[in-house]
Amino acid sequence: MNNKYDLHNSQSLLINQRSLVIIIYICYMAKQLKVLILRFSSIGDIVLTTPVPRTLKTQLDAEVHYATKPQYQSLLTANPYIDKIHLLEGKLSSLIAALKVEKYDYIIDLHNNLRTRMIKWRMGVKSYSFPKLNVEKWLIVNFKIDKLPNVHIVDRYMQTVEPLGVKMDSLGLDYFIPDADEVETGWLPETHRQEFVAYAIGAQYNTKKLPVERMIELCDRINKPIILLGDKNDWETGEQVANFFARNESSDEYEEKLSELGKKALIWNACGKFNLNQSASIVRQARYVFTHDTGLMHIAAAFKKNIFCIWGNTIPSFGMYPYRTKFTILENNRVNCRPCSKIGYQQCPKKHFRCMHDIVFDFYLP
Repeated sequence: MNNKYDLHNSQSLLINQRSLVIIIYICYMAKQLKVLILRFSSIGDIVLTTPVPRTLKTQLDAEVHYATKPQYQSLLTANPYIDKIHLLEGKLSSLIAALKVEKYDYIIDLHNNLRTRMIKWRMGVKSYSFPKLNVEKWLIVNFKIDKLPNVHIVDRYMQTVEPLGVKMDSLGLDYFIPDADEVETGWLPETHRQEFVAYAIGAQYNTKKLPVERMIELCDRINKPIILLGDKNDWETGEQVANFFARNESSDEYEEKLSELGKKALIWNACGKFNLNQSASIVRQARYVFTHDTGLMHIAAAFKKNIFCIWGNTIPSFGMYPYRTKFTILENNRVNCRPCSKIGYQQCPKKHFRCMHDIVFDFYLP
């Protein structure tokens, strides 16, 4: 009798143990993945990474954290696919200490520089890193040997998370504007409330920007109400362009002739007047967007705008042309010194700057 009782207890214990194992396994499988994305700069690069947190969130239901620099936080605060933002303020060791507390399952390194490598090494977490193609870029810059893959950088960012079973969706780039930063039509001049063209005149390096006289020529060619966008460092350039087209009392006698010639370029210099999210709001409302190779180009792509992108010392085949939207490339392919840098210079190394001086503005705006 006792043997039967002991056997029954043993079987019950075995069943309970198996049930416990199953419960533990189910709980483990149900545990939400926690993923950290690393990208510290800059505006355009961060916008180009936005499909990564979106697909991690929508396809894996992961808890997504993003580490960047404080000056780029505003790009991400309204993004519903990012659960928490970590900022590189002060010492790298302080950031690493804060990240260790989070206990991530994976790190997705979309910057792949010395600092992010240090973070990965100190964290000891399984990681996947973005290939920067530095060798391929060096070859084309220095020897004009083109070994660059015909793959957009967004799709290369997405290749980084493919080992997690994540695939690119059909949505393109993301940019979310906080309600407080939406620019109302009433904030714009009356001449620009019905329809306008946005022209982002700024860029981090001068060799990525048209000279002022060519900006004026481009605006004349656009021949519509234009809002110039940039930061406070671009204000003076914007004023030079705006003053060329300024209408005042002394120009009243020429107004009839200007109308006969069909001159409709009315310039409003908004450089330095708005923060980045507000500038993005203006871009979203624009009929067309003209831009140098800069962050607002990628923000315009996120809004699926019709983009006219102007390329100087850099080239679209670096893989950073407008993503999944209609665009026209304006560039000069008749100079053999281009590209002279994968980033840019403050002045043309050859002193002639033909890549920008000789661009033909061949486009049509209905």
